[in-house]
Amino acid sequence: MSQKFGLSVALTTPFDSNGDIAIGPMIKQAKLSLTSGCSSVTLFGTTGEGSSIGTQEREEVLDGFLDLGIAANHIIVGVMADSVEDAAAQTGSALSKGVRNILLAPPFYFKNVSDEGLFRWFSAVFARLGNKARDIIVYNIPSVTMVPLSVALIGRLRSAFPGVVTGVKDSSGDWPYTEALLKAHSDLIILIGDERHLAKGVRLGGQGAISGMANFVPHEVRLMAEEGKDDPRVEDFVLELLKYPVTAAVKVMVAQLSGDEIWLAVRPPLVSISGEGRNHLAGAFNALFRSKAA
Repeated sequence: MSQKFGLSVALTTPFDSNGDIAIGPMIKQAKLSLTSGCSSVTLFGTTGEGSSIGTQEREEVLDGFLDLGIAANHIIVGVMADSVEDAAAQTGSALSKGVRNILLAPPFYFKNVSDEGLFRWFSAVFARLGNKARDIIVYNIPSVTMVPLSVALIGRLRSAFPGVVTGVKDSSGDWPYTEALLKAHSDLIILIGDERHLAKGVRLGGQGAISGMANFVPHEVRLMAEEGKDDPRVEDFVLELLKYPVTAAVKVMVAQLSGDEIWLAVRPPLVSISGEGRNHLAGAFNALFRSKAA
């Protein structure tokens, strides 16, 4: 590949007191991320609570981003839907607006499904898209979906849909799987979702990351995602985040660093982190990133 994918911030989504998306703070955070080293923003991913955001809201947010000066080729859109119809509709709408990539999760309601079943689902989505289909990054995050994407399935998809399936975001946290993926599909855009494996994955040919931590330490994560530079502080702070529901924990850090408590709110079924938890995360962050030793 002539140019690495780089770092995309898995943008978190702020909600106002009515539970509606607060587009102003969201765009402000996106622009800050882009000026702080991120090459793109990913909307409606796991960190962005994408499964809790409906089709109409997605349209409104994406249109708002485009209207307020964020270029389509700097935007990736996460799609998390079980039905082929919904997945294709959300994907097609975003692609028609010129977004850079789609981050497409597998269907996740049915568990223990076969590779054959998953292949047929993805095939049906791409068939509905027709000639719109392009630049799909399939999303392997079995800790959330409970639907792993095997290395063999990815091989089958890329062979059947060249130019459509162009990458994988691997958030498995399973280093042997990541190694096998990089070895088998090094010419795809392989993105490492677990920051603990990011630097070494990039050194083995990974193309970068879509990262939740880029919401609050973009400079540090960029060096990992683009240069394969180890940063034990980032890796250690992942362990602190994992003591809590991660999406809510990321929002705590954005609220902490922005001084805006609007970021603390999450949508049901998620719940916000307690004051004690917020204090713990802030203390751990300060010890790692703001101490004299750091």
